[in-house]
Amino acid sequence: MKTDPDIIKSLMKEGRLLPQEEMLEIARKKGRLKIGVPCENTFQERRVALVPEAVSLLVANGHEIKVETKAGENANFSDRAYSEAGAEIVYDRKDVFQCDIVFKVSPPVEEEVEMMEMGLTLISALQISMQPRQVLQKMMKKKITAIAWDYMRDEEGHFPVVSAMGEIAGNTSIHIAAELLNAFKNGKGVMLGGIAGVQPTEVVILGAGTVGEFAAKSAIGLGCSVKVFDNALGKLRRLQSKVGQRIYTSIIQPKVLSKALMRADVVIGAVRSPFGKTPCIVSEEMVSNMKSGSIVIDVSIDQGGCFETSELTNHEQPTFDKYGVTHYCVPNIASRVSRTASFAISNIFAPVLIKMGEKGGDKELIKRDHGFRCGVYMYKGTLTSEVLGKIFDLNHKEIELLLMGM
Repeated sequence: MKTDPDIIKSLMKEGRLLPQEEMLEIARKKGRLKIGVPCENTFQERRVALVPEAVSLLVANGHEIKVETKAGENANFSDRAYSEAGAEIVYDRKDVFQCDIVFKVSPPVEEEVEMMEMGLTLISALQISMQPRQVLQKMMKKKITAIAWDYMRDEEGHFPVVSAMGEIAGNTSIHIAAELLNAFKNGKGVMLGGIAGVQPTEVVILGAGTVGEFAAKSAIGLGCSVKVFDNALGKLRRLQSKVGQRIYTSIIQPKVLSKALMRADVVIGAVRSPFGKTPCIVSEEMVSNMKSGSIVIDVSIDQGGCFETSELTNHEQPTFDKYGVTHYCVPNIASRVSRTASFAISNIFAPVLIKMGEKGGDKELIKRDHGFRCGVYMYKGTLTSEVLGKIFDLNHKEIELLLMGM
């Protein structure tokens, strides 16, 4: 049924009906988000939370984005690219932390918390080893709502950001191994893979999760002989299926593993722990029996490492030798390919932020989206993570109980 134009004009004159343009503007403002993207100051962190393409999408949806100058420089994104995408480039770091939402890659440091506006929403990684007690306490005093992107889940119950970074780490670990075997890098001068008539390189992978899966796919693609160890048979079966061919798999039995390590040219440590420290799987004795010139890449080093001989290194001095075995123990491998990693993070979060805007803010999204709620470890200053509460001896409350009062 059509509405009489005269009636519409009459209602507009009386102020009871707004013009369509004004209605659209009101709807846009209702879900308008003010998002700040700071420069990452954590040691050797080169990723950025939002790339210019994601900024353009968010701005087109009516959101306001403030990007600290040079925030994307280490991932090869210029201030000009952000400005052309519609972001406001800010030169005073404090301005970014006055936004309603601060989106960053690494966990906040004490200096950043001090600059935060009371009651803002923080989206960042949660690394327990890098999250001091006093930082959490200051966040609680400022009534911060904090969401850990590495604990968020998607509709299928998976951890999308962890999976994306795992894909990168798995693939990149094989590229690193190939580089370290290079004769001009003081390696054995062995090509990672195999050619006709030459014995293929032997790669042992510890862990059949996302990192292990993509390391295996990359190594097989190069023609390597691959062996995967994990104590979860379900993971080994899934890996066999995803790889698309039969490869050697085994549960972690010390004698079987020791023999495999003695023959290996490359060993990738890809074991993860849901919380806390990664279990040590490879003893010092096992490493001492490995071939001289072989390579160990401990991707698990950010959780303590799964080799007894592992020691934390960095991107500037990434390796050390022990028992003639080259060890690569750099955390945050994804920073080696910071541009790719930044795109991966942005691709996941741009739709999440748009959805948050449509819901009118983080409160409704937390309430209605279980996967997003899984990432919340602090809500309006109340700690909601049982793990953090126990580790730092802080009072905590389940998020579901807080939501009941919303």
